[in-house]
Amino acid sequence: MKKMLFSFALTGSFLFVTAQSPSKKSEGSAATPAEKVENLVSNIKFNPDEKVITQHLTTIKGQKVPYQATTGTMPVWDEDGKTIAGIFYTYYERSDVKDRASRPLVISFNGGPGSASVWMQIAYTGPTLLNIDDEGYPVQPYGIKENPYSILDVADIVFVNPVNTAYSRITNKETPKSTFFGVNADVKYLAEWIKTFVTRSNRWASPKYLIGESYGTTRVSGLALELQNSQWMYLNGVVLVSPTTLGIERGVVSKAALRLPYYAATAWFHKMLPSDLQSKDLTAMLPEVENFTLNELIPALSKGGSLEASQRNAIAAKIARYSGMSEKVILQNNLDVPLDYFWKELLRDQGYTVGRLDSRYKGIDRKDAGDNPDFNSELTSWLHSFTPAINIYLRNNLGYKTDLKYNMFGPVYPWDNSGDKTGENLRQAMAQNPYLHVLVQSGYYDGACDYFNAKYNMWQMDPSGKLKDRMSFEGYRSGHMMYLRKEDLIKGNEDLRIFIQKSLPKPGVPAKY
Repeated sequence: MKKMLFSFALTGSFLFVTAQSPSKKSEGSAATPAEKVENLVSNIKFNPDEKVITQHLTTIKGQKVPYQATTGTMPVWDEDGKTIAGIFYTYYERSDVKDRASRPLVISFNGGPGSASVWMQIAYTGPTLLNIDDEGYPVQPYGIKENPYSILDVADIVFVNPVNTAYSRITNKETPKSTFFGVNADVKYLAEWIKTFVTRSNRWASPKYLIGESYGTTRVSGLALELQNSQWMYLNGVVLVSPTTLGIERGVVSKAALRLPYYAATAWFHKMLPSDLQSKDLTAMLPEVENFTLNELIPALSKGGSLEASQRNAIAAKIARYSGMSEKVILQNNLDVPLDYFWKELLRDQGYTVGRLDSRYKGIDRKDAGDNPDFNSELTSWLHSFTPAINIYLRNNLGYKTDLKYNMFGPVYPWDNSGDKTGENLRQAMAQNPYLHVLVQSGYYDGACDYFNAKYNMWQMDPSGKLKDRMSFEGYRSGHMMYLRKEDLIKGNEDLRIFIQKSLPKPGVPAKY
């Protein structure tokens, strides 16, 4: 095995590559069609342990911030120490910091499962932004620009791509896919990888934070306890951006009722509410809907078919008032309008659908009839702008060059969702670690991981109320990726700064109750 050092034209950037000779097939044996495909794929080299280092300068909140970006791969090992996969990551370190021990480290994941870390890397917390307008819609030319709101001024950040996302790949084809693709398997191997990263980067002394978006919230909630129990690594904070249900059970009644405040927010945005509600500001209107949901809708739905007709009609009238849909539609759906139907129904008379992940976005279907939209209008828009930007950025700005496909969404199925207790895992981690704080960030127009279910998570995670002083919620006037809207990008990063500063204990303050 030989090691080679390649120097790029970029100042301070180097790529360390480990080269291996390709295996040879015995003479006289013909390759099958499947082997020909495999040989073609294997010609694209993947090294599970390499890196490129580049030096940069940006301006954040009016201050010059020099930083170093390390882009590359780091191995995942099995129990025998054999490499079974390589995880692609980008690590940003502020380079004028003398005391790295007190410098916070933020470890960032996106979701899916199967999604790359691209979304928060070039649209939220990282030092660069993709080229979009102030509401998050794609514009051309594609590319990136400085992020003057990045949290890199107060914390270093590593963006991690789980197996089969971005440029991360499995290297040992004999390793069962179940090693990686499942709620608990995902947490287990990533905790090992984080330990390796922290050790190699000499960051054991640093205050540490996990941030996850969407399924990434399931991931980081599980990791909080796994890092404590298996790696003896204790965190200062966990940030849940657009959280999932975190394995917290929803009954038929609660599942149906809890989505109504999201319906109301979406209807308010599209001006589909009665004038008295529409005239109020969003956050002034929503408490009325939340109170109805908890105090009237849940009890009514609990009665099911025994609900008297007069009560049913009264409840239907209120749901219609808050959702922008007709009483007829509400009654036809037994007071429980599915999400897909809502996205199709709300603007049906105008000839539009609304987006799943961000209901500010409109779509056009082949026909107005039907029970669900033809496509996710917001996701199509996002892929339009993100995919060119990340490919340009990694190659041209960070000097990482490969012929591998950058998987915005990678093949990670079948995914084992059994045994998801990640909400309870996070509660246990908080109970065991008095330093650990949690911040929830939710967009009001997110229909996949809605804001009221995020609040419900917090209430059910902490039924005793003993942890609530270390849990906080922030809402934003956008969707799943709330940071795509410039106003929320600014607010979201500032909320992160405040959270980090609040959760850093003063020197000498012990972790005890």
